[in-house]
Amino acid sequence: MPHILVVEDEPHLAMGLQFNLEADGHEVDAAADGETALRVLAEARVPFDAVVLDVMLPGKNGFEVTRALRERGDYVPILMLTARSRPEDVLLGFDAGVDDYLPKPFELAILLARVRSLLRRSAWARSAPPPERPPEIYRFAGNTFDPSTLELRVGTLPYHLTAMEADLLQYLLKNAGKVVSRKAILEDVWDLHEDTDTRAIDNFIVRLRRFLNEDPATPRHVVTVRGVGYRFVADPVDTDANGLG
Repeated sequence: MPHILVVEDEPHLAMGLQFNLEADGHEVDAAADGETALRVLAEARVPFDAVVLDVMLPGKNGFEVTRALRERGDYVPILMLTARSRPEDVLLGFDAGVDDYLPKPFELAILLARVRSLLRRSAWARSAPPPERPPEIYRFAGNTFDPSTLELRVGTLPYHLTAMEADLLQYLLKNAGKVVSRKAILEDVWDLHEDTDTRAIDNFIVRLRRFLNEDPATPRHVVTVRGVGYRFVADPVDTDANGLG
């Protein structure tokens, strides 16, 4: 049974989240502040499978909790709940190492779907590939990406991606040269079919471009196709700029 930590300082919301996640088949613990959450995660005999984390907490806020976890090498998947859904706030969460975010107020069905998606990715990352099938390593323009370790190496610089970032990059790499729509990314990467704000995808794209050292004005690998979505260009020399920006 997946083990989830809910970090929420509003008692009624924490209780509601715990009740509904348990009804969805998960074991759930709760913490009311950031310091307690960090201690619970550090002292857990069995690692948690996911964290549902509010931004506005007493003491350490959600961004600080996420950053502290990543700095100590804990890459537990994190779904951040935030009333601060401005793009700069969302990017601050991704910069800290959040895997996904959900603005308040939210639909319960969407929250449960996001949690299930994080848990699936976490399970895939932990499961070793069969001996006869070595993990697929993607190589492009002198860079490498290993989905089994979530590591992107740009030149000699290694970056540990979150599960969400890794899923998106792998999807783009598998479809290199093809135009993929935001709707396709939403459904194929996030396994969501609800009417979800696709700006979250754009924010993930911004972060991937930062890892790849791309100029936001003239991206080389992750190219925007106006009005449609994105195209991944493995060899930027072959980029056709017509209609792209």
